[in-house]
Amino acid sequence: MKTRVLLADDHGMMREGLRALLAAAPDIEVIAEVGDGREAVRIAGELMPDVVVMDVSMPDLNGIEAAHLLREKCPQTRIVMLSMHASSEHVHRALEAGAAGYVLKESAAAEVIAAVRTVRAGRVYLSPALGIGAGARARDGAKSPLESLSSRERQVLQLVVEGRTSAEIARTVHLSAKTVETYRSRLMKKLGVADTPALVKFAIRHGLTPPG
Repeated sequence: MKTRVLLADDHGMMREGLRALLAAAPDIEVIAEVGDGREAVRIAGELMPDVVVMDVSMPDLNGIEAAHLLREKCPQTRIVMLSMHASSEHVHRALEAGAAGYVLKESAAAEVIAAVRTVRAGRVYLSPALGIGAGARARDGAKSPLESLSSRERQVLQLVVEGRTSAEIARTVHLSAKTVETYRSRLMKKLGVADTPALVKFAIRHGLTPPG
């Protein structure tokens, strides 16, 4: 029986490349592809894929937060994260969120098939380029300041730094605009930043949202 895979990446060319690579493997079938984390969670809930191959940095809902939701909604689905970040902090956040694989984007063409097969077999896959030390530090718990935030706070933070208004954020996460404003103030206090530009810099530095 083929391993059923859902692709989630906001770059169309990256998805096309991954689809072509995976389609060439006789034991893998790509059953759907999406462009953001929120859609990944929705489609995974409908199709129950064996594996989700998902970019860490996506608009609206990033891969880390999507993984948290997928772990609750589809506990049998295994997750392979794609990322440009090689730090132990980023790897730790992915594994803590429920990912079983972490592949550097620069290595994806050579590694994605092996990663899918490895996590499907119940094992953990980390890009060799990360090095044994980085993987070990990630498993041991290289803590991130983001861990002081709740999942909802991290979702609101991402939408704030993407430039959404409080009203837009409220509609997306199903809260009142007043509650969103409270979240904004709480985020700044928890993270020790004074304004939205500082929040943006923080989010980019910790891989919550891509630069530019």
